[in-house]
Amino acid sequence: MTDNVMVAYSTLGGDVESSAIHAEPKYTERGTPYLQQPGLALIAKTQVQALRGLKPFLDGFDPDLHFDDYLNDFGGVSQLTPGSMLTKVAGQLCYMSFGPGRTKNADAQRYLDNLKKSGHGSVFEHVNYTFLCYGISRSLTHELVRHRAGFGFSQVSQRYVDGKILRFVERPEFQQDPELHSAFIRTIDQAAINYAWFADMLLGRQRERSIQSLSGEARTELRKKVNQAARAVLPNETEAPIIVTANARAWRHFIEMRANEGAELEIRALAFRIFLCLAITDPMLFSDYEIVELSDGTNAVQTPWRKV
Repeated sequence: MTDNVMVAYSTLGGDVESSAIHAEPKYTERGTPYLQQPGLALIAKTQVQALRGLKPFLDGFDPDLHFDDYLNDFGGVSQLTPGSMLTKVAGQLCYMSFGPGRTKNADAQRYLDNLKKSGHGSVFEHVNYTFLCYGISRSLTHELVRHRAGFGFSQVSQRYVDGKILRFVERPEFQQDPELHSAFIRTIDQAAINYAWFADMLLGRQRERSIQSLSGEARTELRKKVNQAARAVLPNETEAPIIVTANARAWRHFIEMRANEGAELEIRALAFRIFLCLAITDPMLFSDYEIVELSDGTNAVQTPWRKV
């Protein structure tokens, strides 16, 4: 991990122990909550449970190959994270590099960098990371979910939640401009008012058409019908929390596309934070990226080994 990664992570309020960069909500005078930065937390990652399970496989080859010595590389406390360990094992299986001439753990960074340089990206697909992402708009998630290969998504449903959890996201362009910021505040206050009005009106209309006593299931269905109609008045700035799982190769592609100088500002801010968390969590798999400071004060990343 490079020093500038840790500096950037700390500057954004990153928590090394929990692999998270949190975002605090703000409130308008009316009490409408909104966020100005993406927040994220790494909530799951690949773990390696039993490399000893490789022993019967390795013992099944000619003893003169000395494959049985391979597991000694991982004895005691390994300097490798589970992600880099699994990637290295997968790469060495492809070439049956288990004998005396194999790359040992002490040279794992060189080995993994050679995989990146050669474009041998399939072995990175075994390692997964799951993030909770919040403080991001519905507009951003429409771009995010276009990343399909290697990704899984679970996003808040505006059909099943009501105005009590309604929050909004202020775009970066609005935050430093008093006139635009004021317009944003007026917009979200009015959006919250409009949503509540439509929800109340729709609920009243639906109840008029329903029997007086509703079962729990019927009440849920009624609220869903109200929410799915009322959400039509919500703007793109509405917050849309999402849990995202992707493998290391897919995350690398996402970072290269979305933490790029040409990416849209809001999703670039999210992608940059995801890169920082991944670089701290599994530095050997993401250490080839360099942080670039752009003229507008924001950051992008770049690597000599794109499309691993």
